[in-house]
Amino acid sequence: MRARLDQIVLDANEPSRLARFWAELLGGEPVDREHNWSHVEPPDFPRMSFQPVPEKKNQKNRLHLDIDVDDIEAAVVKAVSLGAQREGLVHTDEQGSFQVMRDPEGNEFCFVRN
Repeated sequence: MRARLDQIVLDANEPSRLARFWAELLGGEPVDREHNWSHVEPPDFPRMSFQPVPEKKNQKNRLHLDIDVDDIEAAVVKAVSLGAQREGLVHTDEQGSFQVMRDPEGNEFCFVRN
């Protein structure tokens, strides 16, 4: 049996808004689909899809994305200008540095620099 990652799906109250946020942050084209679904058509990463749900996010993610960047602070500035929020300070350890962020609906992700 062969298996491969097809797409990453996130629950969203406003799928179109999140698709546009992630497309601006990572590149790719936001696409609105039937039944209020949206996705990012990626240039070089798995498709990110956003499925509509009525409930708000109310706890920490069990899975989050780590996004490798050349400059954490520049990435934070761009993400914040698009509607993200910084969570705490940059953490540095023997593995490198990372900054925890939240997208416009509160989903955690990290900018990392190894």
